Amino acid sequence: MPRLRYSVSATTRPPREGEREGESYFFHDRPTFEKRIAAGDFLETKEYDGHLYGTPRSFIEETLADGYDVIMKPEVNGALEIKRAFSKAVLVFLLPDRFSHLRRRLAARRTETADEIAARLAIAHEELKLIRSFDYVIINEQAPQDALDTLPAVNDLEAIVRAERFRIHHYQDDVFRKLEES
Repeated sequence: MPRLRYSVSATTRPPREGEREGESYFFHDRPTFEKRIAAGDFLETKEYDGHLYGTPRSFIEETLADGYDVIMKPEVNGALEIKRAFSKAVLVFLLPDRFSHLRRRLAARRTETADEIAARLAIAHEELKLIRSFDYVIINEQAPQDALDTLPAVNDLEAIVRAERFRIHHYQDDVFRKLEES
């Protein structure tokens, strides 16, 4: 979508196979990350499974100032912190159609132990309690293997972005006056 940018988060965890610096995450060692926290460089941070994660403030501010919308993927409490920093932020809760599908997807990655997967699922169940703090929910239906080109959740997110762009508060009164006078 034109006028849309994806926010790359920062983390202290090591890169997984295929992840690239500046595309998947900004990878930092813990002392560097902690210095950036102290300097106020993040909109939100979270420690998860012994690693720090955060949303770089400067990227978001610069991207918004350039007229782009930003897609971010923080965890639930991080999303609520971002909403406090940017009151016009639109929060979308992405929910699996079944937690069993989420469990299988995590196991298929083979990057976490069974205990780590169980811990992630427990967190997901806790996060679900905060769903009413969000503006929208998308239920991420598992697509059949023969329909991987059809991603309903992506289409739903695109619809939300498009609809939000037409919200009346995005338009200054002079836009309407110009139309009226034309």
